[in-house]
Formats: sequence, C-alpha cells, structure tokens
Amino acid sequence: MGDSFTAGIGDPEPRSPGGIRGWADRIAEELSEGRQDFAYANLAISGLVLREILDQQLGPAIELKPDLVTLSAGGNDLVFHRSDPDRLAVTLDAAVALLSATGATVVLFTGPDWGATPVFGHIRGKVAVFNENIRTIAARHHGVIADLWTLRQLTDPQMWDPDRLHFSPMGHHTIAAMVLETLNVPHGLRPLEPKPLPAGSWRDSKAGDLAWFTTYLLPWMVNKIRPHDGGAPLTAKRPDPGPVFGS
Repeated sequence: MGDSFTAGIGDPEPRSPGGIRGWADRIAEELSEGRQDFAYANLAISGLVLREILDQQLGPAIELKPDLVTLSAGGNDLVFHRSDPDRLAVTLDAAVALLSATGATVVLFTGPDWGATPVFGHIRGKVAVFNENIRTIAARHHGVIADLWTLRQLTDPQMWDPDRLHFSPMGHHTIAAMVLETLNVPHGLRPLEPKPLPAGSWRDSKAGDLAWFTTYLLPWMVNKIRPHDGGAPLTAKRPDPGPVFGS
C-alpha cells in the first residue's frame, strides 16, 4: 500500500508491470523463492496523499487476507501540502489498527532524512516528528519499522533518482535488502557500493540545483496549478494477487 515510493518510481524495468520494478517487487522476488503458492499484490498509486491511499487501498488490502502488508503513506502530505504530522498520525493509527486486527504482519516506513538539501531541508523537522509518531503506532499495534531515516546509505546522491524525490535502482535495491533484514528473512541481495562522486564546486552545486528546479520542480508546480485534464485516473500497479513473474 502506498504511493510512488511503493510503486517503484525511479527503478525502470520494461518487464515489470507499468515498466517499473522497485523495492516492493524486489522483496516479493526474494519471498517467492521456493513457494509455489506465493501471491503478491501492489496497490500503490503514484501521487496519492495519506487519506487517498487509505480510502482507495485499505479495503482491498484487507479483502486479500494478507500475511504481510507494507504501508508507506504521508510523504506527499508533508512534502507538498505542509500537513500537520500529528494529525496525519491519528489517521494512520486507525488504519494500522484495522490491518493489524487481520493478523497480518504490518510494516511501516519512516521518512528518509533529506538533511539540508534545497527545498526539502525545511521539512526535516516535520518528517522527524512524523517518524516518531510512526514508531509509536508500530509499537502500539505490534508492527515492524522499516527505518529509512537511519539508513545512512541513502545519504549518497547515487541512491536517488535525478528528480531528488524518488530512489534510483540502487536505492530501491538497498531499501529492499533493509526491509528483508528487518523481517529477519534470508535473502540473496548483496550490498551495492556506489563509487564516490567527484567533489563539486559551489558553482557546480548551484547549477545543479537550478537545472533540477527547471526540469523537475517547476513542471510539477505548474501541473498542480492547472485544472485537471479529465484524463484516465492512475491505477494500482498490481491490483490482483499473483506470481511475481509472469501474469
């Protein structure tokens, strides 16, 4: 359950549904090893806020009677809507209670640490508060924390997509390994060691920020201002449970 993070944006793979792979697919690939009856569904839809994720995905997820559920939500609320992290936590808590009542293992994600990066550094405090709320919710409902905040490998720029919002294939791989290890699941994923980037000058950094703003952030802002074009709504990546590979 989730948004573009769970759908796998930033990790292109033509052979996967929607042309993207992502950490969730990578985990399912490992979990399916040697299990003929394994089935995996990915209800994530890019761009959704917390309330939309729960309204559209909570019911279908419960109907699947899952053994394991991952839920990542609230990032878009904090990044783009400056939402109150405490109010988000109240909504999230009620949803996790329903998921936990099914007997499923529920995995919750903390938000990553953007540090002092341009644009997103100013919400670092809100993300930290929301993360503490998530830890409390997980403890209350016997959930599992997949801790992106403390995953220091993610501070490497090569772990991120050029849009600085989503993770690169290397980032998704690293996150998948972390989640499996958090669940104490043996796996075949090996750490990927990115080569160090050359030191850049102040001018190079500012030029990169400007290119990112014009290529990624500005188009996003314009898209939000324009009226909806009435196009087809986005759909879940894998709405029906099934094998990880093939139809």
